[in-house]
Amino acid sequence: MTTSGDSDLQTGTTSTGAAKRALVRRPVDILAEGQVTHIDRVPIDLELARRQWAGYVEALRAEGWAATEVEPAPDQPDSVFIEDAVVLFGDTAVLTSPGAPSRRGETRGAEVALAGLGLTVHRLELPGTLEGGDVLKVGRTVYVGQTLRTNAEGLRQLAAIVEPIGYSVVAVPVTRALHLKTAVTALPDGTVIGYPPLVDDPALFDKFLAVPEAEGTAVVVLDEHSVLMSSSAPQTAALLTGLGYRVVTVDVTEFEKLEGCVTCLSVRVR
Repeated sequence: MTTSGDSDLQTGTTSTGAAKRALVRRPVDILAEGQVTHIDRVPIDLELARRQWAGYVEALRAEGWAATEVEPAPDQPDSVFIEDAVVLFGDTAVLTSPGAPSRRGETRGAEVALAGLGLTVHRLELPGTLEGGDVLKVGRTVYVGQTLRTNAEGLRQLAAIVEPIGYSVVAVPVTRALHLKTAVTALPDGTVIGYPPLVDDPALFDKFLAVPEAEGTAVVVLDEHSVLMSSSAPQTAALLTGLGYRVVTVDVTEFEKLEGCVTCLSVRVR
């Protein structure tokens, strides 16, 4: 079985032998000020968002992931979406260069959190921009969304870091969603799943499976047989269950109102 690089969990331990670890970051008081691009702004229930975040973290813990909290960023409304600040490639960590100027302070806390994990850390620099939600790893292939948040220079800088360690980078046009991983993610066997109205060109992926709900595009791979996804997509959950996967669902409605999803809320250290 080919395992998705975004779900590189074949041993249940990190490369340093530690337990599976997930970096997470609490939602801040100004969460409702987070950016929205492709959807209309609607009210955010902050207390519900906090309960949902806690439930998400508890779900990861129940699946054997030790949660490490990144230092809060009270002046960064989108900082709960920690995935956008750092991308991991085995023992290599890449601190991103967010495309939204209001988000560029988010990487400082992520850098602190990486200390002591035994990783080689690289930084992307302006004028290159790249957010982690635009990076989908499938095996040794790295699909990078070309969006309003990630530009060609950001892709070039990322490629210069990861191609020497054995990855190949593929640019993917994204015009219908905020990030690539708003539109598609990958199952443990490497199949890319996506909601067709959000996907510019499904033919770019070796294996593509359409899902019936926009909220069903995002899965966090827990192991080669299990995925975590939003409870807002019951038809997709049934589809994946029918394929033989064990599906764990969590409520993330308040984060979906900000174009977030289950992948955005953690960085899994494998």
